[in-house]
Amino acid sequence: MQFGEYRVELIPDTEFRLDGGAMFGVVPRALWSKVCPPDADNRIRMNMNCVFVDTGHERILIETGIGEKWSPKQTTMFGITRQRSLAETLALIAGVKPESITIVINTHLHFDHAGGNTFYDDQGQAVPAFPNARYFISRAEVEHAESPSERDRASYLGENWQPLAASGQLELQEADYEVVPGLRMETYAGHNRSMQCWRLTSEAQTMFGFADLVPMRAHVPFPWIMGYDLYPVETLEVKKRLLPQAAREGWSCLFYHDPDAPLCRIVDDNGKLTTVPIEVN
Repeated sequence: MQFGEYRVELIPDTEFRLDGGAMFGVVPRALWSKVCPPDADNRIRMNMNCVFVDTGHERILIETGIGEKWSPKQTTMFGITRQRSLAETLALIAGVKPESITIVINTHLHFDHAGGNTFYDDQGQAVPAFPNARYFISRAEVEHAESPSERDRASYLGENWQPLAASGQLELQEADYEVVPGLRMETYAGHNRSMQCWRLTSEAQTMFGFADLVPMRAHVPFPWIMGYDLYPVETLEVKKRLLPQAAREGWSCLFYHDPDAPLCRIVDDNGKLTTVPIEVN
C-alpha cells in the first residue's frame, strides 16, 4: 500500500502461541479469554507482523519474526504453524528477495522479533539472513541482551544478533534516531528499558508500530499489560500518553502480535478506546 511518499507492506511471519495468562498479566482469565480464546494448554494465537518500507532509496524491514532455527520440540512448545518462510512471504507480498533488503531494524532482541535475523547454513552455523543489509539495533538493547535479567534471559538468544556483529553488519544506534526521513525509532521503557517503537510520518499521515508496548488489539485497555513486562507501571504511563494521542491524531497503528487485524485506527468512544481495522490493499 502507498503511505504518503513511501510504499509500506505488512509481512506476517507465522502464527505461534504463548500462555494467555503471561500475555495479560493481572487481567483475569475470565476477561481475556473472551477476546483471545485459549487452547487446551492455555495458549493464545498470535502472529508476528513485520513491516516492509520502500523509500525509493532504501528497502527496509522492521522486525524479522521468530525465525526458523527451532527444534521440533520447540516448534511444538510454541505452537509454530509455519506455512512458508519469511523470505517467501516477503517475495509474495513485497516482491523482493532477502538480498534486496538494505536495512533491517529490530525494536528489541527478543526471539520473536529478531529470530529471522539469521538462519543456519549447511554447516549449522547461524549467518545473516539479509546478506546486504545494515542491521540497526539500539546500543542499550544489545547491552541488555548480552547481560539480561533472570526474568527475560530466556527471550534472548545470542545467535540472533552475534553473527551480525561478526559479519560487520550490526550498527548500534541511539535511544532515539531517524532511520530515513520520516521514519524514527523511539525508546519507551516498560517491556524493558530499551525497547523501541517506530513512527513513520509522511504527507501529514502517521503510522506507529507499538512493538510489545501494545502487542495486540486486546491490549489497548490501559491496565491490560503483559506479565512479561519488566516495568508494567511504566508501560501503563506510556500507554496513557500514546494511545489517546493516536486516537486524536488518527494514526494508523500496527499491533505486531495481532493474528487477525494488526493494522488499526484507535477510536475514542465516549472515553473508551476501541480499534477499527484498516483494510490493507
